Amino acid sequence: MTINKQQEGTKLVVALEGRLDTTTAPQLETEFKRSIADVTELVLDFAKLEYLSSAGLRVLLSAQKVMNKQGSMVIKNVNETIAEVFEITGFSEILTIE
Repeated sequence: MTINKQQEGTKLVVALEGRLDTTTAPQLETEFKRSIADVTELVLDFAKLEYLSSAGLRVLLSAQKVMNKQGSMVIKNVNETIAEVFEITGFSEILTIE
């Protein structure tokens, strides 16, 4: 998985490319811990994300909990496969998906 970040003040855009699974979830978790301390707006761009596992969902939930305290988190450009994962797991009710 590739993680591309763009920071503009307190807004952070994180674009993910590839697979967010058991192997790559720790990499994203480390990146979030390092990057979102002073962020009030977190935007996740899933345009090039192909796969999302339960390990990836756990990292997203963790990020959402942090952002609930300090700002907002939005997920954009979700493909059909990942939208289905969000629907089946109930994450579509927890996360803001545009």
